[in-house]
Amino acid sequence: MKKRTLEVVLYSAVGVAAMFVILLALNVLTAAVKQRVDLTQEKAFTLSPGTKAILKKLDTPVKIRFYWTQTEAASPETVYLKNYARRVEDLLGEFKQAGGSKIIIEKLDPQPDSDAEDSARLDGMESQMTQSGDRFYLGLSVSLLDAKAALPFLAPNRERLLEYDIVRAIARVIKPQKPVLGIMTPLPVFGLPANPMMPMGQRGNEPWAVLNELKADFEVKRVDMASEKIDDDIQVLLVVHPKDISDKAQYAIDQFVMRGGKLVAFLDPVCLADSRPQGNMPFNMPGAASNLEKLLTAWGLKLDTTKVVADLNFKMQLLGQRNQPVEAPAFLAVNKLGINPQDIATSEINTLWLPLAGAFSGTPVEGLKQTVLLHSTKESQLVDGFMANLSGESILKEFKSSGTEHPLAVRLQGRFKTAFPEGKPGEKKEDAKADNTSAGAATASLKETKEDNVVVLVADADLLYDRFAIREVPSIFGTLLMPANANLNFVQNLVEQLAGDSALIAVRSRATVSRPFTLVKQMQAAAQERYQAEIKKLEDNLAETQRRLNELQQTKEKGQRFILSPEQQREIANFRKQEAATREALKKLRKEFRRDIDALETRTKWFNIATMPLLVSVSGVAIALYKRKLTSAK
Repeated sequence: MKKRTLEVVLYSAVGVAAMFVILLALNVLTAAVKQRVDLTQEKAFTLSPGTKAILKKLDTPVKIRFYWTQTEAASPETVYLKNYARRVEDLLGEFKQAGGSKIIIEKLDPQPDSDAEDSARLDGMESQMTQSGDRFYLGLSVSLLDAKAALPFLAPNRERLLEYDIVRAIARVIKPQKPVLGIMTPLPVFGLPANPMMPMGQRGNEPWAVLNELKADFEVKRVDMASEKIDDDIQVLLVVHPKDISDKAQYAIDQFVMRGGKLVAFLDPVCLADSRPQGNMPFNMPGAASNLEKLLTAWGLKLDTTKVVADLNFKMQLLGQRNQPVEAPAFLAVNKLGINPQDIATSEINTLWLPLAGAFSGTPVEGLKQTVLLHSTKESQLVDGFMANLSGESILKEFKSSGTEHPLAVRLQGRFKTAFPEGKPGEKKEDAKADNTSAGAATASLKETKEDNVVVLVADADLLYDRFAIREVPSIFGTLLMPANANLNFVQNLVEQLAGDSALIAVRSRATVSRPFTLVKQMQAAAQERYQAEIKKLEDNLAETQRRLNELQQTKEKGQRFILSPEQQREIANFRKQEAATREALKKLRKEFRRDIDALETRTKWFNIATMPLLVSVSGVAIALYKRKLTSAK
């Protein structure tokens, strides 16, 4: 018996030791392979395809210096920054994994009066002061040969854009020269000079704020509206409100896209930035609508320049007569409900002002993929642009939701085909054939892009206008210009994204790992819909009763207009009964809705709490029964 017990102990010890050796070997092997599996639905821990594409292009090592002050303080602020710094460190590990030997990562701790702190200052890092008075560094420096790009401070509120910021810095050191941006517009975006020939002298207009913002990061060139060719050195072309654009100018834009140039077009059915005084009228009349009809048709899209979008969720309040606030459903303050949260250009945008914006319709032609960047909610409607500019109240009175999310800004990506298959407008076929057979064949009309290209279309140009993008704040130092919304950031993001490596388009914002109760939200939406239906029914009953009261009042004599007749009294009594019954029904509906939600949340909570312990308990019982069966068999 003792011998058998000793054998069991020895066998158990050998088994445990063998299992330990096996686990250790597996750990070493898997660590060497470095293969990772991201099981999250949002792929929150996986680099975007665009990032991997840029890293694969590297032929020279890129050095990333990660500056992180590893303080011993344990305040809530420093603990939060430490945790964030570790997430940055994990992401850099992903870059190293994808880039291999072409990515060199150095981690430095810039303690006060240390060589690392001197290096941080030379690399342009910015220290932050904690509440305890200590300085804290958390930044990146990316360098390739003599080119260098800095992320002075990695703000935690930009964590979702962290991957994009890093890969954009890598793209910048690969191509350190400033991109060339062309702007084609009839609007005074570049400002207007003073006119000394006028009797009193005419004051000039300053350039728009958006131009000054773009000049900080790009070399900006002015492109004439009558241009028949876009300069070859222009990488991105901004077309702003191209009203009355000629076919030859559209052909120039078409060929620019065909040879790989990136286009951002701000079109507008009703452009307030182009408005002019009209005689003695108390308001300005907007100029002609703008469109790129031939190009949009070739791409499968359409913009109705007689209609604008009115949205009950995005309506703004404007100052009307006597400075009284008036509702303006066609002046859109687009918030998160209408902004694409997954795209880099819009993921960190909170509010955009789009006054009298149009909507795109249609389906992109084969070979093009559409991404909607901005859209209305379903509580929206296409309304007449002229009437929307005159009166928002009349739009509200006749408002009927379309149930459609109208695209306000879209990105097209893929292989574009020319909108001018016959060649340059106005050119004879004989001349075109002669050009194709001559030495100038290299400049002949291009029929299709060689590689995938990108075009962004926005159905509003006024968002660039200072009146709707910035606000003036008086101060002792003069008038300060402050952003009124995220309009300028939106434009800057679009241009910056297109001016960089083409693979930057495929870099998405980092996913946030969240698990919303979708079933709960569906129940809420269904109950809300029923709730709104009851409200609509009550309002219809009220309107019908008021109509009936007015009819009865019309039939009375003048001296009896303020005396309620028996018919009116019966109508009012009936309406009060209907109102009481409807309110009781609404009260009952709210109770049922709350009870269903509470029951669902309780079931979900107990399921999450009890499932895992139950599985462990069942597994333990099953293993115990199995072992008991083996023991009894011996």
